[in-house]
Amino acid sequence: MASRYEESILRSLRRTSRAIDLHSRRLAKQHSLTGPQLVCLRAILHQEDATPSGVARAVSLSQATVTGILDRLEARELIQRRRSATDKRKFHLRVTPRGRAMIAQAPSPLHEQFSARLSALHEGEQAIIDWVLQRVVALLEASDVDAAPMMMTGPADADVQDVAELLEPDEPG
Repeated sequence: MASRYEESILRSLRRTSRAIDLHSRRLAKQHSLTGPQLVCLRAILHQEDATPSGVARAVSLSQATVTGILDRLEARELIQRRRSATDKRKFHLRVTPRGRAMIAQAPSPLHEQFSARLSALHEGEQAIIDWVLQRVVALLEASDVDAAPMMMTGPADADVQDVAELLEPDEPG
């Protein structure tokens, strides 16, 4: 038997997903950067000795997904990869000046209005929201799904054009 809240919860999840898609589209169009790319750039910038596996752990994405993202960032000259002097199998990552400029001008990968409103809540309310959302994830059996700390739906290793094409038909007229 269905819960009396099922339809309301489904509508809330759909609205959340839609808001995430709209924010992702704005980020991609205004800054030529996807949410996952921005999160990876920031992770590289903040890690003392960034490596692909360290970035993957920091952003909660698989190594394969991060490798695709790094390929795109490197092609755009936002990062540099250099082979380790001590272990030739290992690469070190560095954000280029162009990448730093991109980070400086890009908004938060989390919807800014949401972030501000969340921060304004009492810590206890934030903890309750976090707990409830973790329960939703568990109910959806989505605990093992790649989950970078960003607001974006769709493939995490998509490039800006992929995001624009994926979301374009949904743009309000």
